[in-house]
Amino acid sequence: MTSTTTRRKSNTFYVVLIAGAAALGGFLFGFDTAVINGAVGAIATAFNANSVETGLAVSLALLGSAGGAFYAGKIADRYGRVKAMVASSVLFTISAIGSGLPFGIWDFTFWRVVGGIAVGAASVIAPAYIAECSPTHLRGRLGSLQQLAIVIGIFIALLCDYFIAVSAGSAEAPFLFGIAAWRWMFWTEIPPAVLYGMSALMIPESPRYLVAQGREPEAANVLTKILGGDVLAKIEEIRHTVLREREPSFSDLLSRNGGLLRIVWIGIGLSVLQQFVGINVIFYYSSILWRAVGFSEQSSLTITVITGAVNIITTLIAIAFVDKFGRKPLLILGSIGMTLTLGTMAYIFGNAPLDAAGNPNLTGSAGTIALIAANLYVFCFGFSWGPVVWVLLGEMFNNKIRAAALSIAAAMQWVANFLVSTTFPPILQYFGLGSAYGLYTIAAATSFFFILFFIKETKGIELEDM
Repeated sequence: MTSTTTRRKSNTFYVVLIAGAAALGGFLFGFDTAVINGAVGAIATAFNANSVETGLAVSLALLGSAGGAFYAGKIADRYGRVKAMVASSVLFTISAIGSGLPFGIWDFTFWRVVGGIAVGAASVIAPAYIAECSPTHLRGRLGSLQQLAIVIGIFIALLCDYFIAVSAGSAEAPFLFGIAAWRWMFWTEIPPAVLYGMSALMIPESPRYLVAQGREPEAANVLTKILGGDVLAKIEEIRHTVLREREPSFSDLLSRNGGLLRIVWIGIGLSVLQQFVGINVIFYYSSILWRAVGFSEQSSLTITVITGAVNIITTLIAIAFVDKFGRKPLLILGSIGMTLTLGTMAYIFGNAPLDAAGNPNLTGSAGTIALIAANLYVFCFGFSWGPVVWVLLGEMFNNKIRAAALSIAAAMQWVANFLVSTTFPPILQYFGLGSAYGLYTIAAATSFFFILFFIKETKGIELEDM
């Protein structure tokens, strides 16, 4: 084996390690958003909260995420990607401790919003850092680590909730030391939150940020470990694309006529459509959803865990193929698959007879077809729009505007998530499941044309050439 091959392997190992440490933010992003799933009923009972208060406890965290995402880019440009990650880890830890120690529904909501800010910040910093530290030929796969970390975080949070609730007998029952089980559900987030901060302190700063700050010798050291060989030409290339005279700002995102740059609008479109296809309805409301169509509580929880596992497997498929097939073909395939599967669910739920409680009653093969369609939908999202959107958002903007543009796009993603999550219960109540899935089908069909006409392939293109 040649020394060049050995060096490349050690460089690749190093890059995977630092990208994995940054993606821990994605793990906490998934964990924090899903951990409330098993606790929400118990919290409503413990604090005698009405449906509006309970809904706000869940959804205000998403608006906190929008705020965290919006400001994270500015903080990352001013203080560096690593310091922004450490700050996120501190907020995750504080939120996890506080969420398990509330006195009422409103201070509980406050702690959830603090966690939401951390989630939003992590959703911006991790993809930017990974894109800026990845060699071109690995960037798609390493960028997909963010989504893999998110879906593993969701899966582990659901497993923790399930294990604690089953061990205690219910989420309201006492668990360890006589403390209610639901409180322990939130405290399970403390170890990964602390680990995230410790990992962030051990990884190097982004070479693009270092060049922007005029710290070129440090940038050269980092790039040598990532790329190997002579990196002076690369430093020169980065210098040309980064304005060093002043800090990047949101004004860089404006075109000559005062509107947002076209590329920023495309990033916002990607982010909003990723949420409008309704994926988070499956994750936030899945157990309620399956119970509504006749499955038992135990079966519903089992289906939810299976769905989480399907999501992990399909994200691994995306990681294997995103640098071979490219971003655009995967997104187009995903859009077609989601349109067909969501359309199937809309048709089945829209035409199902209603029981005495007004819930659709899936008789005969309809229940099986709906279950298969739901998991195929997660499969189609999992290999395409889930991971590939994060890859594109990390790489589609040039060095000068990346952090600021990513902030806007990610903030809009959280606003879209908030809209979908808060409108689902009233749509379900007044119009039925068929109408809800009909809306998500329209969004999936729109996503197909959006990719076709607006997205350019970024596979194999250097960040400096974006």
